[in-house]
Amino acid sequence: MPLSEHEQRMLEQIEQALYAEDPKFAHAVRSTNPQVHYKRRIVKAALGFVLGVCALMTGLVMNAGTVTIVVSVTGFLLMVVCCVWALTSWKRMTGVGSEAAPPGGAGGGGAAGRPARRERSKRGFMDRMEERWRRRTEGE
Repeated sequence: MPLSEHEQRMLEQIEQALYAEDPKFAHAVRSTNPQVHYKRRIVKAALGFVLGVCALMTGLVMNAGTVTIVVSVTGFLLMVVCCVWALTSWKRMTGVGSEAAPPGGAGGGGAAGRPARRERSKRGFMDRMEERWRRRTEGE
């Protein structure tokens, strides 16, 4: 929704006051791109994943009993956490998954009047069986 003229003037006044009060901070905030932040997080997650692989391999090579299991499990968990962290950062950076689904489901009606895959998955097993039975008895 676009801002009204009054709101735009108020924003400009706030921006000018911020520049007058702390120009270094205002310049840093204005020039920061959020995608750079998410790219850094993805790189850190990739490094953490590699570190997790190294820890997992070290745990597999070691012959120290329970320490081996702890190091291996820690490496695996680090890999999983870094994958999740990288995927969430990538989703936020690209905006994937933030749009609402189009009305009527993702694929529309489907062939022969079947409901869309997304709608079908929401219904229970018994509902689907009843629908199939009804179609059979009605001769469709």
